[in-house]
Amino acid sequence: MDAAMITAIAALVGALLAGGGALYGHRGANRATREGNAVNGFNSLTDQLQEERKELRADLAAVRIELAEERLETARLRLVVQQLGGTP
Repeated sequence: MDAAMITAIAALVGALLAGGGALYGHRGANRATREGNAVNGFNSLTDQLQEERKELRADLAAVRIELAEERLETARLRLVVQQLGGTP
């Protein structure tokens, strides 16, 4: 084997190793991007769920107020019925 052949083989092996390293590095970058997207998606979903929960709590408070008003009205009407001599 002469020096030109050894140089050519070394260049081919070097190119293959460089290509393999680039491919491995690219896969790592893709993995990091996917993981970053997953974290961002999770944070976004968490924010949306917290907003929905806040809205549902406000709705629940409104329904409780409405129920209390209905119970008060029912009690008032029972009293009126009793005052008029009826049985509720």
